[in-house]
Amino acid sequence: MRGYRSGVVVIGAGIAGVACARELREAGVPVQIRERGRVAGGRMASRRFDGRPADLGAAYLTVSDPEFAEVVRGWQAAGLAHEWTDTFVAYDGGGRREVRGPMRWAAPRGLRSLVEHLARDLPVVVNRLVLGVGPGPTVDGEDCAAVVLAMPGPQAALLLDPELVAATEAVSRQRWSPTLAAVLRFPSRRWTDFRGAFVNDHSLLSLVCDDGDRRGDGAAVLVAHTTDTFATGHLAQPTAAGPEIEAAVRDLLALADRAEHVHVHRWTYAKPADHGGPDTGFHLDDDGIGLAGDAFGEPRVQTAWRSGRDLGRALARRLT
Repeated sequence: MRGYRSGVVVIGAGIAGVACARELREAGVPVQIRERGRVAGGRMASRRFDGRPADLGAAYLTVSDPEFAEVVRGWQAAGLAHEWTDTFVAYDGGGRREVRGPMRWAAPRGLRSLVEHLARDLPVVVNRLVLGVGPGPTVDGEDCAAVVLAMPGPQAALLLDPELVAATEAVSRQRWSPTLAAVLRFPSRRWTDFRGAFVNDHSLLSLVCDDGDRRGDGAAVLVAHTTDTFATGHLAQPTAAGPEIEAAVRDLLALADRAEHVHVHRWTYAKPADHGGPDTGFHLDDDGIGLAGDAFGEPRVQTAWRSGRDLGRALARRLT
């Protein structure tokens, strides 16, 4: 590795960054993950309320890639993931209908636990804020063999030196939409059975999941995701949107009971709306800068994992 102190630096400990780092580690390439948050997970985020986890980011995962299926089976064998449902309901213009789809997987301890398991033997440094990525490449002035930015494009743009033209242009083409995720704990389960609900043509709601069913503990907890339009108007003060989200959920499900607790989480960059280019899977340029994540394909957990995996393999071929 020509004496680089840091080998490859991966910035971001979401599933794309961790998948990339695993490939590099298995190929014998020195790698370090730097994460600005307190824990790994990225948008596969979960948070504990009274000791119980609730998923605040991705609602579930689906599987079609054979290699990702092996990873998921490993999580299943470890008791970290289980098949949840292939049937959601959809609300359209006041009506409700069942919608069949692929099997959706959930995690009893929260989806974040899956990323943490994947990163269990990797060198992850949390609470590590990176200030800049420059030519060389360098991370905060430190020479590296390559740098991977595994994060939404608008966040990566804040770190990239303008001299890194190819990467700067790649992230500038990405377009992202926001959402608010609200965890609502009720005194009891009073809603008609459902696993998850797509809410179409609604001014506020886009998705509601029964977190007690998803988690498998039967808790009276719902998690609602808002439309990007509603979220855009509440990014400055997301907590203030709690009463409106609660009222919308109660109206949708005809609930008389008020929620005992409402927590609102802001996702400024929740979902790639347009990555601005072909589905290349990842970006890797001659400057040694790599970009990975679900912006390079369908907005799915599997897409992010595949993006990181494929970028890791491409870097390993270049560096070994």
